[in-house]
Amino acid sequence: MQAILGRYGLGKVVDQEDDDLLLRDLLDMHPDAAEKIGPGVDRFRVIATPRGHHKGPEAVLVDGSKVAFSYQKCLDAPTHRQRVLAAMRTEIQPQVNTYYESRKASHTLVSDESGQPLAPADVHVSFHDIAMEFIQAADGFDAVDLTAETARGLALFTDRTLAERWHAHHQEHAVLGLLSAKENLRRPRP
Repeated sequence: MQAILGRYGLGKVVDQEDDDLLLRDLLDMHPDAAEKIGPGVDRFRVIATPRGHHKGPEAVLVDGSKVAFSYQKCLDAPTHRQRVLAAMRTEIQPQVNTYYESRKASHTLVSDESGQPLAPADVHVSFHDIAMEFIQAADGFDAVDLTAETARGLALFTDRTLAERWHAHHQEHAVLGLLSAKENLRRPRP
């Protein structure tokens, strides 16, 4: 992160794709990501931190508003909410993998938004809206207990009945599609 901030002067737009993607991934890990991302991120700039002593990132949203954020907050230990969302992704990964493999086999690895060809490493499948709908019906994030994280850092639902309900909910309501990493992270968060 320090290297990225060092590459850009104050007020400059982060225009290198790898730097932009890292900032998008980082912002998505912020404990207040939904509020920070709002209607979606258009680009990032480097600004003086609120106290003016250091450089920091600023997200310029698609509606033109600007939101400064602490990259250090993004790197703090994940909240229970973030851990539950990660576990939900892990739980439905076989469904997502099957969808991805079917698209790959049919030679349709293109963005459903832009139509641009996608490299396998650049594919994201968004699930945030459907996850939030399920969590609301399950009485919130605090109602979900997780297993201890594995060596890969992944946890699962301890309540396997709830996990099966999540699998079924996702299977029934998900409309899977492919986006580039940048397109997915540009999408608004509810």
